Amino acid sequence: MNKVLEFLMKIVFLICACISIAAVIMICVFMFANGVPAIKEIGFVKFLFGTEWRPGQGLYGIGPMIVGSIYVTAGAMVVGVPIGLLTAVFLAKYSSKKIYKIVKPMVNLMAGIPSIIFGFFGLVVIIPAIQSMFDTSGKGILAASLLLGMMILPTVINTSEAAIRAVPESYYEGALALGATKERSIFKTVIPAAKSGVMSGIILGMGRAIGETMAVVMVAGNQAILPDSILSGTRTLTSNIVLEMAYATGLQRRALIGTAVVLFVFILIINVCFSTLNRNKEK
Repeated sequence: MNKVLEFLMKIVFLICACISIAAVIMICVFMFANGVPAIKEIGFVKFLFGTEWRPGQGLYGIGPMIVGSIYVTAGAMVVGVPIGLLTAVFLAKYSSKKIYKIVKPMVNLMAGIPSIIFGFFGLVVIIPAIQSMFDTSGKGILAASLLLGMMILPTVINTSEAAIRAVPESYYEGALALGATKERSIFKTVIPAAKSGVMSGIILGMGRAIGETMAVVMVAGNQAILPDSILSGTRTLTSNIVLEMAYATGLQRRALIGTAVVLFVFILIINVCFSTLNRNKEK
């Protein structure tokens, strides 16, 4: 009876795994089947490196959106990764149980806040602050980067903390026994040992930043132009899709699906690069 049950459970697990794989394959087939022909029709170079997005005039250049996505994502990582990693170190190595019981639920609660709420926070807090400091409209790369930096914190914190706690305590104690300070033991011994998990958290945070839409739409300015400073308005790849997909038809709709293909490939390249870099460091 136990062998039969074990065999049935193996089949159930296999079916679940196959469904997950099939879902990814179907999404990829749909995107590439609709997006690649549009990219070919527009022209690969014109589509990727064109600086004008004017569907009414037949201009479908997503260069400004690619640059905007890179700037906003990079800014979010600059803001979110150091704060998230240091918070994870605090929770894992410094905080008392009383403080941990307060901070940890707050971090988890932050992960459950809808992106539209973050967008409203950006509108009423971040943008007015930037307006008063720099005398600009407030909407742009800086506002989007600060907001996304906040949004990726739970991902970076939770993943990094789990990785740090997974490191054997003997590593930390051994470094202390050799005369290293507590901070040096953590940053020179524990974190390097947990680098795979930390890098996973960074990758997940970057994926969240690249894929975020509604919050970015509310604070980035949504200008399909090449930004010339961090205060300039910009439009990301995801924003471009969500702003025009509702009414797009024909080539414009297929061009938006092509934009999704570029975004998908962009995220894939980032994941492969990080995985390769992490693998080389382990060697």
